[in-house]
Amino acid sequence: MRHRMVSDLMTTSVVRVRQDADFKEIAKLLAEYGITAVPVVDDDDRPVGVVSEADLLRKEAAQLDPAGLLPALHPRPADRAKAGATTAEGLMSSPAVTALPEWTVIEAARVMEQSRVKRLPVVDETGRLVGVISRADLLRVFLRTDRAIREEIDRDVLVHTLGIAPGAVTAHVVDGRVSLNGTVEHKSVIAVAVRLCSGVDGVVDVSEGLDYRVDDTGSPTADTASRRRSQLAP
Repeated sequence: MRHRMVSDLMTTSVVRVRQDADFKEIAKLLAEYGITAVPVVDDDDRPVGVVSEADLLRKEAAQLDPAGLLPALHPRPADRAKAGATTAEGLMSSPAVTALPEWTVIEAARVMEQSRVKRLPVVDETGRLVGVISRADLLRVFLRTDRAIREEIDRDVLVHTLGIAPGAVTAHVVDGRVSLNGTVEHKSVIAVAVRLCSGVDGVVDVSEGLDYRVDDTGSPTADTASRRRSQLAP
């Protein structure tokens, strides 16, 4: 099994700005390239922060309502400072939360979730910017074809990892939903097979209708485990 890496999915043509980039320059870049944020880099092309649409909107939100119908906002000092900033250095959220090209999609997704960010600048071993990966990029693993998912399960999970004979278990995949059917030697393998298949990139759900020959789980019904029809086989 091999999870897709950040390097497989990241955007390598990265729009970036220096710390002295002004407000309107950043707004124009976001509009021109259809992006929602831009990394801020130092003179060595190392990310020091990120300016997002939310950072720019603070200036708009801080304006007084000419009609006097909206209540005045009382932002935190940090937000008030950003609302008054005119360059990337003052507008950006910092320090930049970054990823490495060799990270798996799971690692990148967890860092995004923990840091509550929508994208991660990707840096090389020297800390220089080499790409950007976004939530949308990570979701591309769910665009894998059912055939690709099935082939990975058959080859990497069932045969290579679990040592199940080819054809003993079949994986039926429709819209990323996997159904396992067939017979395994030991009951304990069933839970492992489900867990491993669930970890294959692009899998949405896993169900199983697997039979087993030997109940090695130590359950009270091990001697009379008749719910699995394969035990009736000679």
